[in-house]
Amino acid sequence: MSLIITYVGSKGCVIAGDKRRIGFFGDESQREKLEEELYSGEIRTDEELLKKASELDITLKITDDAQKVREIGDVAVGEVRFKTPLKTKRKRIYGTTGAYNIVELLGSDIKTIKGGESSIVVFGNKVTKEIANKTIKDNWKNKTNLQDIGKLFSKVMEDVAHLTPSVSQDYDVLIKHPNLNHKDAKELLRTTIIQDVKELNEWRNSLREELLKTTETIQMATRIIDHGEVGKIQTINGDEVEVTLKKGVEALDMDWKPLKKAGESVTMQVADPAVVKVGDKVVIEKENLCIKGNKTGLTCSVILCREEK
Repeated sequence: MSLIITYVGSKGCVIAGDKRRIGFFGDESQREKLEEELYSGEIRTDEELLKKASELDITLKITDDAQKVREIGDVAVGEVRFKTPLKTKRKRIYGTTGAYNIVELLGSDIKTIKGGESSIVVFGNKVTKEIANKTIKDNWKNKTNLQDIGKLFSKVMEDVAHLTPSVSQDYDVLIKHPNLNHKDAKELLRTTIIQDVKELNEWRNSLREELLKTTETIQMATRIIDHGEVGKIQTINGDEVEVTLKKGVEALDMDWKPLKKAGESVTMQVADPAVVKVGDKVVIEKENLCIKGNKTGLTCSVILCREEK
């Protein structure tokens, strides 16, 4: 679901990329059938794509805000990716004046690297590559000005978008033209790729940690008490009361760390101390913490949960 075009020459680098991402949801065989028709060029408009998806009972999520091309200092970077249930495959091109590298990654692990000094490289599916290559061939005319190449790439993106919904009508174009000899260009690409893949690995690790925290939060949230008795008042001091937690109840802090066990006391604030007495039962009714019977409201700075078995 991408079209990325890169020109690398002795005067600089031009890169263009569309912004579309499409998510397919539904029966796997039907998804494959829809993708095959889309990539072969049989489906030519957004309307045809949505109609065919409906016929095959496939739900689509289409967005046109993906950033597929970017710049890292004097290097232009383009990326296409394919997600599997277990891994994300990425294919990237890094280009600058007089040199480029194509890097294939599985997750954040580099699988292959190849490169060159001057070329036009097109990432895309069969139909987008065919249209792009034809438009470039028909309109090249010995173009040597980077700005003209940028305009040609814009025309390519627009032509392709009018013939297939696999790419968006929105696109980005970047031009980089640092003054580098071939040796310096190769070294710049090498250091840029190392740092960029390192940052990808760090991002994936932080995302993994965040997902683990989210999973833990979801699991812990199922233990939060939303109905029933949690304890009894043992002492009253102004608008503060000490509540002894009943069997099967514990108090956690906001990071889900245990603070008090069953049989231990938790400090709570009472809305109206005048109607509270020692021995009153503290309950949660309709997710509200209160005194059983008169329903006087209470507040506390802990999370009241069922004990973990």
